[in-house]
Amino acid sequence: MARFFSFRGPFLAVLVLLLSAGSGSAQWFPFQGPNPRPTPPADIPNVPAPKAAPQSLQPPPPPPQHQPPPQQQVQPAPVARPTPAAKEAPPPVNAPLRFTLHLAARYSPDGPAVNRALHWRVFTERPGTDQPLTLITESKENSPTFQLAPGRYVVHVAYGLASFAQRVNVTENMRETLIVNAGGLRLHGRVGDAVIAQQKLRFDVYEGNFLQRTAGEGQKNRTTRSERPPVIRGVLPGDVVLLPAGTYYVQSTYGEGNSTITADVRIEAGRLTDATVHHRAAQITLRLVHATGGEALANTSWSVLTPGGDAIKEFIGAFPSIVLADGEYVAVARHDGQTYQANFKVVAGQDREVEVLARGENRAQTQN
Repeated sequence: MARFFSFRGPFLAVLVLLLSAGSGSAQWFPFQGPNPRPTPPADIPNVPAPKAAPQSLQPPPPPPQHQPPPQQQVQPAPVARPTPAAKEAPPPVNAPLRFTLHLAARYSPDGPAVNRALHWRVFTERPGTDQPLTLITESKENSPTFQLAPGRYVVHVAYGLASFAQRVNVTENMRETLIVNAGGLRLHGRVGDAVIAQQKLRFDVYEGNFLQRTAGEGQKNRTTRSERPPVIRGVLPGDVVLLPAGTYYVQSTYGEGNSTITADVRIEAGRLTDATVHHRAAQITLRLVHATGGEALANTSWSVLTPGGDAIKEFIGAFPSIVLADGEYVAVARHDGQTYQANFKVVAGQDREVEVLARGENRAQTQN
């Protein structure tokens, strides 16, 4: 009982405060536990009215853009779609007309085709002008193809030293075959069974037969070899020379002496002719000595003569060398104001040294 009266004072004070709070009826709030649910704050009394309308925090709308009228709107270009197989467009109406000319060469109408060493040239024919033939195109292919305008042309083909021409009238796509009546010549040289070195041998090729050479039409026959120019000069052994089919004669020179051989050859179309020239000669080395087997004297002038006195070769040196055809010769040596001479013989295929003794019995009778 005493404990109850100890709480009576505060309890009465709380009760009086609740009864005096307004005239409304008392409300019952259920117990929410240690964390009561939050309640919204009360309204702020006497809020002043805003002086200006509140501004929106949203960005302003974009300015209106000028829209072109419907008739001025640009339409996008249509996209070209690839076709499965595009056809080649026809040439323009005013394009120059051209035809195809295909060329080939044969050794004979029924012979094999020529597949090497061809040089084609096509000329346009212009009658009545100072230059009736004008080169317009050329090719080194075996079977070339040219695109030509309609007209008259001259087709020229060169095969080594042989050349042939044919007129062609181009009015449509054409194939032309030219007959190359030519063959090859390959030359070699020997002394007995020995092959002559390439640097010591050369060939000159002339047209025609050696025994029937003529200087020209209407003139009498001549026998000098200088009356007709060679077809080709200085051919080396083993080289292939392409020539028109026919008869030729070959002049072979071994060394720088008098060993010269001439032989006739015949060239056939589409065939290679191998010709071997056999020389009867030897290489001779000259020496002027005081005794047999001695040292050769320098600064010696030499002359090689035939037994009849015809000069073959002249040179200066201690031991000059010369190729001579087989036969008898005279060697003349001039040294220190004295002239010496000796006779010697050349045997084909036997190269050797010839010594001239600088002695009184070998002195020349005359100083000529």
